[in-house]
Amino acid sequence: MAMMSSSGRAGDRRVMSEINVTPLVDVMLVLLIIFMVTAPMLTQGVDVNLPKAAAKAMRSDEDRLVITVDANSRIFIGKVPVEFNRLGGALRQIVSKRPDRLVYFRADRSVPYGFVVKVIAEVRNSGIEKLGMVTEPLER
Repeated sequence: MAMMSSSGRAGDRRVMSEINVTPLVDVMLVLLIIFMVTAPMLTQGVDVNLPKAAAKAMRSDEDRLVITVDANSRIFIGKVPVEFNRLGGALRQIVSKRPDRLVYFRADRSVPYGFVVKVIAEVRNSGIEKLGMVTEPLER
């Protein structure tokens, strides 16, 4: 027969008041892995292999309009793809809202020169007064 303690209870049980942090650490590690995997996917843009030239760097604090021609001869205004035959109309709309009429142009070095000249001519015909060329700095 089991003997009872002097307090009259079968066992000495105490309430455990500690927080179990193992599930918290598990959840945090899973979230960390998810963010590490998804962060590189959030950066979007147009990959362009720019030609190199000796020129001063542009200020990055400007809100500038950039026209890009990628290696596959696709045209982008900012990050929005535009067909060549609609480039002039789209630029006229954008430039009518901008007082500076300044556009930066960048093209991949593998794009044929003739196509680059056609795009520049279309940009100039749409009312752009200043056209800046974006290049990579020369390595020294």
